[in-house]
Amino acid sequence: MEKAVLLVEDDESIRELYQSALTAAGINTLTAPDGSQGVALALLHKPVVILMDITLPVMDGHEAVRKIREDDWGKTAKIIYLTNHSEPEHVVNAFAEKPEEYIIKANADIKEVVNAVRTAMHQ
Repeated sequence: MEKAVLLVEDDESIRELYQSALTAAGINTLTAPDGSQGVALALLHKPVVILMDITLPVMDGHEAVRKIREDDWGKTAKIIYLTNHSEPEHVVNAFAEKPEEYIIKANADIKEVVNAVRTAMHQ
């Protein structure tokens, strides 16, 4: 399978919206509806970029990223937090995991998210 982007998002309509936009931009996209499946897919497929929500069932995004970072490949995986959490504690926790970016969904249009993914893919 060609290199893909992994989108971990529990809201099906949001997941489909971002997946459609990424696919339309020519970016192969895998999706997971919860943090646990996100970790499993990340470690199996080693995506070029991971878009990670924070509020997720089974395992939240912070815990999922910590699990991914435990893996040798995951230590340098490119992760973009894509969330509606703007509270300082979430931002601080996220940056402790060294993401490429922290995007607030409500403040970013789809094009900005696709551009952030493209930028991270080519770093």
